[in-house]
Amino acid sequence: MNIIKATPSDTPTVAPLFNQYRVFYGQPDDPILAHDFIHARLTLEESVIFFAINEQGMAVGFTQLYPMFSSVSAQRIWVLNDLFVGDSQRGKGTGNALLKAAKAHALATGVCGIALETSVSNCGAQKLYESLGYEKDIEHFHYFLSLKT
Repeated sequence: MNIIKATPSDTPTVAPLFNQYRVFYGQPDDPILAHDFIHARLTLEESVIFFAINEQGMAVGFTQLYPMFSSVSAQRIWVLNDLFVGDSQRGKGTGNALLKAAKAHALATGVCGIALETSVSNCGAQKLYESLGYEKDIEHFHYFLSLKT
């Protein structure tokens, strides 16, 4: 398996995975929206995306990181906002490899850490994160204000 850092020219490869990710989280199937969103993030250098290519040359997973700051530590962090591995590739180390690429990138860019969140019911992801040293925050609640009607 190869892990590749995406460039704007990789949009046609990454966008279908991003679309599948959105569908997994209950959003409507929208390949055009997925393409446009990924292309904009990569072109504007607003995120860093790593994607996995299996032995057959198929893109099978991706992770997307957004830059952020920690006011408490007064340092930069990366927010690992998205991690997705296609059904056929789950349990084969793809998520692990993508998370290791994200960690290597974080170390190379000198940030103080990586933040992520996942749904309470996503036990497989929680097990993977914890196996790689991520610690569950049990002291803080996370809130979200939806502005869409």
